[in-house]
Amino acid sequence: MNKLFLAGFCVLLLAGCESVPVTGRTQLQMVSEQQEMKMGLSSFKEILGKEKLGTDPEVNARVQRIGQRIAAATGRSDYQWEFKVIDNDKTLNAFCLPGGKVAVYTGILPVAQDDAGLAAVIAHEVAHAIARHGGERLSQEMVVAGLSVATVVATSDSPNRNLYAGLLGAGAAVGFLLPYSRLHESEADRMGLIYMAKAGYDPRAALSLWQRMAAASKGKAKAPEFLSTHPADATRIKDIERRLPEALGYYRPTAPR
Repeated sequence: MNKLFLAGFCVLLLAGCESVPVTGRTQLQMVSEQQEMKMGLSSFKEILGKEKLGTDPEVNARVQRIGQRIAAATGRSDYQWEFKVIDNDKTLNAFCLPGGKVAVYTGILPVAQDDAGLAAVIAHEVAHAIARHGGERLSQEMVVAGLSVATVVATSDSPNRNLYAGLLGAGAAVGFLLPYSRLHESEADRMGLIYMAKAGYDPRAALSLWQRMAAASKGKAKAPEFLSTHPADATRIKDIERRLPEALGYYRPTAPR
């Protein structure tokens, strides 16, 4: 029975392999894009129902304008793009859920400074959705859960079965899930640089943005990089510097719109 379980599990893994746009990286996707988009829409409605939406017409128009340019650069016209502003000056963040549901917290606007900086923020988040990182993460968690079940079944006669399952879970988090989370961030950085460049925003603004983000978080306690979901600030900045020549190849300055 264990062999049949493992064989079926391997077949599912092989059948769920897809490629990420732009980077071409092979990823595991055990969730359909339709399912992922449905979950994204549900989560977006839930979040917006709990948050205070921004009412400043100038800020809303700015986010809409920049967001639509980034969205057009992705080529995903089948997404139902939405761009919302959340009135929260203490949160330096933005997000994009599957299907193109984007929210920008007002707290990140001073750090973004100008349109190019804000484009870097939005393009990074949009890249997460285009790369389907949410579905990949869910697929990876399904794999870990499946392996945990297999471990419990395989060690059902052992008094240490709970210990084995716990060790597997801890090892999977540090050695599998967290490294992939950092990979997703780096991949979104690379894709975001290209999307903002295609949209007519200077990708070099992303480097300045992340330098300001690093300065804004200076002095705050952070976990070591290997225990973090994000690359260290120095690692991220170095990677962006390395990726800039590629992005600049797509950059064609456009008049403000």
